[in-house]
Amino acid sequence: MTHQNPSALPNIPWEDRPTGSSEVIWRYSANPIIPRNLIPSSNSIFNSAAVPFNGKFAGVFRCDNKKREMNLNRGFSDDGINWKLDNDPIEWLSDDPEIGRYQYRYDPRVVWIEDRYWVTWCNGYHGPTIGVGYTYDFEKFHFLENALLPFNRNGVLFPRKINGKFVMLNRPSDNGHTPFGDIYLSQSPDMMYWGEHRFVMGTKGGWQSTKIGAGPIPIETPDGWLMFYHGVLTSCNGFIYSFGAALLDLDQPWKVIYRSDPYLLSPQTLYECVGDVPNVAFPCAALYDEPTGRITIYYGGADTVTALAFCKMDELQDWLKQNSMV
Repeated sequence: MTHQNPSALPNIPWEDRPTGSSEVIWRYSANPIIPRNLIPSSNSIFNSAAVPFNGKFAGVFRCDNKKREMNLNRGFSDDGINWKLDNDPIEWLSDDPEIGRYQYRYDPRVVWIEDRYWVTWCNGYHGPTIGVGYTYDFEKFHFLENALLPFNRNGVLFPRKINGKFVMLNRPSDNGHTPFGDIYLSQSPDMMYWGEHRFVMGTKGGWQSTKIGAGPIPIETPDGWLMFYHGVLTSCNGFIYSFGAALLDLDQPWKVIYRSDPYLLSPQTLYECVGDVPNVAFPCAALYDEPTGRITIYYGGADTVTALAFCKMDELQDWLKQNSMV
């Protein structure tokens, strides 16, 4: 296995901004890239994570089956757009049978740190918590431990150690469809034991007034960590999930430098507004090609399908500075 340098991704999925558009972030014209029925077992495929792998792409996908069980399936792609997914969920290897028992698995994130791909997801263990596992080759997957006590969601690792420690964003919650939620940060010497918790940021008005949660793996820039995050508004018709961005301090990433006041993308297309859960645009992965500044975002549409959006790092940072509430 050869690991591709994550700072250079010349084969990143990409489509130029539509003519006449002034949007900072724009959708792929052929969205959704993954339909709900890509594999025979699936009811829906969404909120999933893709990473560079051996010059191509691999990923872990949320696949709710036709019994409406929530689980994680493996997938591969030559171009990051056209995916082949396993019909059966990943079988996680675990040293402890107690940890091997679960109620559900959903909303994965994947990141390369040092010598392996780490996977985090919302794991059902007497309520939602953050499962932590890893793979070296996308063949065998090892389940390490649940990071935090229930109830918690949106566990997102930083792509390297900071001050000698693994660092993870997370969102304490409750046992249901949480009507609240702020972003916190936790630190660990070994991916097993987590502490030194820090508050990162909380809800604000409008599109991010009910709850917020970290999205893709943060992207390191000279100015700070770029974090995409989702925000939720409670409307008379239920939750509306949009997403924005923030810039966090490189050495103390619980310190927010900039934070978007308007959203970057909200559910407005058919595949974002109509599905099992209407009005959801939920980002879970981002690819970055540093030489060109291109960023490709994978996001779930209406808890049903997987879609792509694009932006450029310099434009996004300029927009963030001009539209920050910090």
